[in-house]
Amino acid sequence: MVRRRLGFWQRFAVALVKPVMTVWTRRTWRGMEHLGRDGGVIIVANHISHADPLVSAHFIFDSGRWPRYLGKASVFRVPVIGWILHRCRQIPVERNTVDAVRSLDALVAALDEGGAVVIYPEGTTTRQPELWPMKAKTGAARLALATGAPVVPLVMWGPERIFDPRTTRINLRPRIPVTVVAGEPVDLSRWADAQPTRATLEEMTDAIMLRLRDMLAEIRGGTPPPLWERPARPSAERQQGGVA
Repeated sequence: MVRRRLGFWQRFAVALVKPVMTVWTRRTWRGMEHLGRDGGVIIVANHISHADPLVSAHFIFDSGRWPRYLGKASVFRVPVIGWILHRCRQIPVERNTVDAVRSLDALVAALDEGGAVVIYPEGTTTRQPELWPMKAKTGAARLALATGAPVVPLVMWGPERIFDPRTTRINLRPRIPVTVVAGEPVDLSRWADAQPTRATLEEMTDAIMLRLRDMLAEIRGGTPPPLWERPARPSAERQQGGVA
């Protein structure tokens, strides 16, 4: 069990967070067996609320794994907080910089150590108005292609009742219903020997996100829409009113 291998700061984090989540949520957990107990695994999750990491960490810990999340490198440089995150074996990620390769190396190392790496492929909470998944970034696909580690989908519904990103309201009442379901690894075998071209990575990413979307539909019901795409940002020229 993961509990036997925890260091002091990991145990401290569990003692701090788990009792709160136990009171705050009424949980429906399914599919923990798909996370396994050993070996590197890439856990890809939908992202509907800032409460997602707390809910998913509770689920993953209860499954017998220690979750290792990606976090903005700037947070790891904050005094005390960054030190604790390092001690809890979380992973800093440099985004949109030349140091991004180092972040990939850190993820590969975590998987080689048998870690359970948690990735939100969308990179932020979904902007889809009804909180369905949207088109995602290709980091999870790139990591899967580089390591061959299984990609396990994890879907949540209910964290938006704790904190709804659309209203920015937090709900502190106890026993808020949350559902978390892990599925069988996404079948990415047809890309096993492919080169990490943009087209390949986008195809893999869409396969991952469609799986998350369809699993989410099984939880919440209804017919899911196509993967939502972020509106294109206005060009600098348009923002300035155009140029001659």
